[in-house]
Amino acid sequence: MSDTLTGSCFCKAVAYEADGLSTPIGYCHCKTCQKTHSAPFMPTAITPFDGFKWTKGANVVASIESSPGKHRYFCPKCGTHMMAEVTAERRRILRIASIDTPLPEQPVVHIWTSEQANYFDFEDGLPRLPKGAPQ
Repeated sequence: MSDTLTGSCFCKAVAYEADGLSTPIGYCHCKTCQKTHSAPFMPTAITPFDGFKWTKGANVVASIESSPGKHRYFCPKCGTHMMAEVTAERRRILRIASIDTPLPEQPVVHIWTSEQANYFDFEDGLPRLPKGAPQ
C-alpha cells in the first residue's frame, strides 16, 4: 500500500499529493488556526517537504504569511486551507481535514492548548501540550 495521500479543497479547484505523514496527527488549538479555519482547533501533521506537490490549481492557489516565514496555502475560490509551509525549516504542515484518502492513523495529541478557545471544552484522554508538538 502506498503512503501517498491526496487532498483537495471543497470546490475541487485545487488538489495535492503528499508522500505520507512524517509526524503523528495532532489537534492544534493555536489562535492562528482558530482564525484561519473558523474553528476551535485543526488536525494537522507534517508531511515530507520534498514529497508534496500541487496536482491541480497550482496557478490559482493563494497564500498568506500568518507569522514571519510561515505561509498558509488555501483555495481563493472556496477558502479551504490545505497546507502551511515554513520554507526556512523545510517544513510542510498538512491540514488533515483536506485529505481525501483514508487516514493512516488517528490524532494522538492536542497542541497549543494554552490558546484553547474558551467556549470549547473536551475530554478525550489524549495528552494536552500547552505549546507546540514534542520534539
